[in-house]
Amino acid sequence: MELVQAGTTLREAYLAAMKAHFPFENKPLPEKFFTTAQYNTWMEFTYNPTQKSVLAYAHAIVDNGYAPGILIIDEGWHIHYGIWEFDFVKFPDPKAMIDELHALGFTVMLWIVPYVTADGRAFLEHYEPYVSELMHKEYKPRLVRDANGEICLLHWWNGFSAVLNMTDENDREYLDGRLQYLMQTYGVDGFKFDGGNIASLRAECWITAPPKQSPEELNKAWNDFGARYTYHEYKDTYDRGGRATIQRIRDRHHSWQEEGLETLVPIAIMQGLLGYPYVCPDMIGGGQWWFNLDPKFKCDEELFVRMAQCSALFPMMQFSWAPWRMLGKSAQKLCLQAAKLHVKFADKIVDCVNQAMQSGEPVLRSMEYAYPHQGYERVFDQFLLGENILVCPVVEQGAREKRVFLPQGKWQYCDGTVYDGGVEIVVDTPLSVLPYFEKIFS
Repeated sequence: MELVQAGTTLREAYLAAMKAHFPFENKPLPEKFFTTAQYNTWMEFTYNPTQKSVLAYAHAIVDNGYAPGILIIDEGWHIHYGIWEFDFVKFPDPKAMIDELHALGFTVMLWIVPYVTADGRAFLEHYEPYVSELMHKEYKPRLVRDANGEICLLHWWNGFSAVLNMTDENDREYLDGRLQYLMQTYGVDGFKFDGGNIASLRAECWITAPPKQSPEELNKAWNDFGARYTYHEYKDTYDRGGRATIQRIRDRHHSWQEEGLETLVPIAIMQGLLGYPYVCPDMIGGGQWWFNLDPKFKCDEELFVRMAQCSALFPMMQFSWAPWRMLGKSAQKLCLQAAKLHVKFADKIVDCVNQAMQSGEPVLRSMEYAYPHQGYERVFDQFLLGENILVCPVVEQGAREKRVFLPQGKWQYCDGTVYDGGVEIVVDTPLSVLPYFEKIFS
């Protein structure tokens, strides 16, 4: 691999890499992704959402003062993987449910994966041409196959399944038909495209018939397929920098350090440098479902609030655990305050997103990116939203003050105090405060 030097700063190096390897397609995204908090049923109901519980959750969002936004009905709404039809026991009237959600002001997305349960109608519809080849001389290959040409059963987090091959036109048409049916029949607005990660698409399951597709190529095809839908979400994307796709950080733990809160800003900075500026942190409180299985689990209210605050000035923020169920009244108010702060900054966030579409630069930027060679290269607990909003979330348990590196210029703190930059300061950070500054231009 050849090492290429471009410029003398991180920003110059990024811009050169972006132009050479992942130029931006300048495709608009719906502002609704960015103007309010998003909501996901996963941590509330995991595998068992129902029509009744989803509607109760949506009404509670509004009743507790949150602005309606995108609502993702996560796993468990469907019958077998690959058929993609509502489970009518859980959801007896999905159209009425979605009509009601729309009337409340929500945009509704459904969770899907490219996996197909290895029995039932969806699997047989794909498998049957192979066992009846003489009757189907015009068929094209469907599903990922192993080295022997047999349909490959891959191990993923819910067991063993066949996998749609999204490099194949037939499989793309099959899934598009199912999704269009959901949109036209029930009024679904879009989809969360989960799975399709390279780790599940292991090398022994490469397609051997020409052309040979690698797990990376299958992953890219999965991402390209979903990007055709106006409302979408991904979290397992490879080599698709510069595309106008919504990317959520992978599942975080309900913890301060290991795979928890303190990882959100560094990961978001990294994603921006890889060409994914439209980044949503994981579900507030953490998105690892096994916490719901532990009878001894106790929600850390301080952590929950600090996660909400950290997310508030990201391009997007997403709730799943309901603050009104998980938290006491004081912490509930602080989470609502964080959601309202995001709404307050919505116009500025949308401006930053639109600028990123034009320039290809990250929405969320590291200190070193924006102010090079000033000793900020290891500062990963604060970031800039665009060029003029400095956000310094508290990511340390029990901290009630925050050391802040203020770059050159004049900066107005969230309490109205104006500081001259180029200094290091310490600000008070009671649990009610997310420290942020806005640059002042005289």
